[in-house]
Amino acid sequence: MSAEPLIAPVPGAAAMAPPAWNCGLLAVDKPTGVTSHDVVERVRRRLRIRRAGHLGTLDPGASGLLLVALGPATRCAAVWQGGQKLYEGTVRFGVVTSTQDLDGEVLERSDAWPAAAAIRGGAAALVGEIEQIPPMASAVHVGGERLYRMHRRGETIERAPRRVTVHSWEWIEFAPPDARFRVRCSGGTYVRTLAHDLGARLGCGATLAALRRLESSPFSIERSVPLNEVLNGPPEAAWAGAGYSLERALAHLPSLTLDRAEADTVGFGRQPLVDAARAGAAPLAAGPRSIVLLDAAGLALGLGELETQDGSTLRVCPHVLFPWAVRER
Repeated sequence: MSAEPLIAPVPGAAAMAPPAWNCGLLAVDKPTGVTSHDVVERVRRRLRIRRAGHLGTLDPGASGLLLVALGPATRCAAVWQGGQKLYEGTVRFGVVTSTQDLDGEVLERSDAWPAAAAIRGGAAALVGEIEQIPPMASAVHVGGERLYRMHRRGETIERAPRRVTVHSWEWIEFAPPDARFRVRCSGGTYVRTLAHDLGARLGCGATLAALRRLESSPFSIERSVPLNEVLNGPPEAAWAGAGYSLERALAHLPSLTLDRAEADTVGFGRQPLVDAARAGAAPLAAGPRSIVLLDAAGLALGLGELETQDGSTLRVCPHVLFPWAVRER
């Protein structure tokens, strides 16, 4: 079957090869005051891409690294969402709000200011694997509805705690009532909730005053492009400075190179058998997106899984195929 065009046609324009950014990731430096969804829509329209999505929400009040998946890259977003995150932010002590940041209604105020040693000690108790209750003002689904929609109606419901990991929580500066920090944590961690829980532990209350994402492993803010440059500059410049081809973006996963016949077999939706020695250190039965399938030229064909057929043979099980890998029957 023929793949649907990924780039919206320009009326009157001559046919041309699709640009490099029709598939891959663009690392955008998101400003404050705009939602992650709005960033994606603005980038999508500017680059004339039909499909786009982001790899991890940043709240409107937060800035920093927002990875935008373009074209067929949206089909494998899950492989980039599990990496560690690095944030720099500011906690304001003596304030409790309804959203756990400064955008919410102030619920409590206190003139208490904990000592630096108490802050460090309280944060240390929250390092490691912890349980965290997501805030009502969040995109978590409960009963088929996002929590923030209930929050806007003034509703509060019981939320199940989630297990997250805080790898490190370092303090940069203390300037009462604020304290600046840097935290490295697992995907899915609410830094707002860390600040709130720290204030509750210290007995003075606290809320998140500022937040900036510096890393979403294996990607860093150091190779990103400000949103205004994407919107106002040439797409070629934005892609050259902050774009990742699909192959480069998937380089952190183990891969298996297929010959022409095997690539055709995969393209027809079947499962070829390969010699186990070719898999090298690639994991077996590790999940539907655990390996990248490449053709002989190094082009990514899709994502899949290796399963044991017998002692010396493996079965290649494709689970995600990119449009150019699909063969006509």
